[in-house]
Amino acid sequence: MARWIVCSAWPYANSIPHLGTFMHLLSADVYARYLRMSGEEVIAVSGSDEHGTPIEVEALRRGVDPRSITDANHSAILRLLREYSVGELYYTRTESPVHREFVAEFYRRVEDNGYVFREEVEMPFCPRDGIFLPDRFVVGTCPFCGYENAKGDQCDRCGKLLEPTMLIGPRCAICGSTPEIRRTVHWYFDLPRFAGALREYISSNDRLPDNARNASLRMLDEGLRPRALTRDNRWGIPAPFRGAEGKTIYVWMEAVLGYLSAVKELGMLRGDPGLFDRFWRTPGSRPVCFIGKDNVPFHTIIFPALLMASGDGYVLPWQVSSTEYVTFGGEKFSKSAGIGVWMDKALNVADGETWRFVAMYMRPESRDVSFSWEEFARVVNSELNDNLGNYVHRVLTLARRRYGPERPSCGGARSGPMAAAASATLARYASDMDSFRIREGARRILELSAAGNERLSSDRPWELMRSPGPDLDASLCDHLAALDALAIMSYPFMPSRAEELWRSLGRAGSPADSRLSPPALPRGPLGEPRPLFRKVPESPEELQGLYEGRSEGKG
Repeated sequence: MARWIVCSAWPYANSIPHLGTFMHLLSADVYARYLRMSGEEVIAVSGSDEHGTPIEVEALRRGVDPRSITDANHSAILRLLREYSVGELYYTRTESPVHREFVAEFYRRVEDNGYVFREEVEMPFCPRDGIFLPDRFVVGTCPFCGYENAKGDQCDRCGKLLEPTMLIGPRCAICGSTPEIRRTVHWYFDLPRFAGALREYISSNDRLPDNARNASLRMLDEGLRPRALTRDNRWGIPAPFRGAEGKTIYVWMEAVLGYLSAVKELGMLRGDPGLFDRFWRTPGSRPVCFIGKDNVPFHTIIFPALLMASGDGYVLPWQVSSTEYVTFGGEKFSKSAGIGVWMDKALNVADGETWRFVAMYMRPESRDVSFSWEEFARVVNSELNDNLGNYVHRVLTLARRRYGPERPSCGGARSGPMAAAASATLARYASDMDSFRIREGARRILELSAAGNERLSSDRPWELMRSPGPDLDASLCDHLAALDALAIMSYPFMPSRAEELWRSLGRAGSPADSRLSPPALPRGPLGEPRPLFRKVPESPEELQGLYEGRSEGKG
């Protein structure tokens, strides 16, 4: 049994997250539930990323303390996590005292090890706003691909890492004016010294998805540059380096350390101080990071290099499960541009578990995926309601008519064509999930229920109701075995519905305890059949109206 550290990218706490951002939190929760159901030892962590210039500037604009903004957004995200059944993640924040102390101590260690240096540099300064501009607050044309709205740390189109001074035609992202170049002192992480070790780590890790591996090797081929560790912000964690008074740690370079500090904090809350070392400092532990492709360099290059630089024996990321983009109307989901589906308003359309399934069904694992209300309605109405929900309801209705409040006459054996199909589908499902093909795992559920609907129509057990006997029992018990498997496979994606189905099938406990295998013990009395899902309107205009709060009702 391996030890797993399931990590999700930390949402930036300047607003409510959209579906693209929430995809990583949902993926991490689904995967952690799957691992625990499989009998693995797992912890899962994420949190609100609170520091940096965007929140500081917004606070200045409103005339409030930055903490008041992040307090409100952190609380809102916690409420959303409950609505979306995200119960496996320990969700913390970068303002946590544990995180602040951990980051300071970590970078003191990296500096003591000789991997931090200071340098006087030229940085963009906005004379209108009176501040040095961090890289993401300088926009301009990418020198590599010509994208006109590249940010000063990375181009969203070609993925190249940048510096603000590399941009063509730079402008202040706050006011649009042309920044001046002024001299200041900053501290840097000597990333190039880890090029050889990083190449070996990436080349030998055959689990990395192609997009992560290719982007990382390309960066190494082009040559690594030192990465800035400090900023001139006031809102952040004070830089612990000698002579760095008045500087703060660059938000990207402290947020990735949240994967470690959150585990330390979790151990403290559990009264288990050894938890941190057991997971992060034990060879064979498996850290898995669920992120978007725009965050790949920070997780395959910078984060592993920092872990190496600490000299503290941390395990490196075992897998970086990076997704492509979710688009809306042909454009990438973007918080700053207001493009996307926001997770608070999404609940006006359907409940959180329905959204969980739809998000994983559409998860952009190999290419960009376009979200549309038409496809959302098709998945909810045709796949969840008419396929999965219909099969479950048909079988339970027939079985309840046959057995009433008594135990079904199935014994402990599982045999028949649907039981065999369930066993084969569970094996394919496990293979998909073990390979981080979560999208395919979701579709295995629908594959089995579609086969069940077809088999039920050919078996026609309702005709056997006229003279009940062994043939009827064999047919119903065969389909009930398939429902056991459906409850198990559904649990990571829709935990509350899976547990409701489990109870309706006369099963004790939870599918979370199944070890991916239906119980051999005879089932108890069946519950009354209840619809698992509700349909949503087919019309995109009506769905958009629900989303915007212009119509009544909720699917």
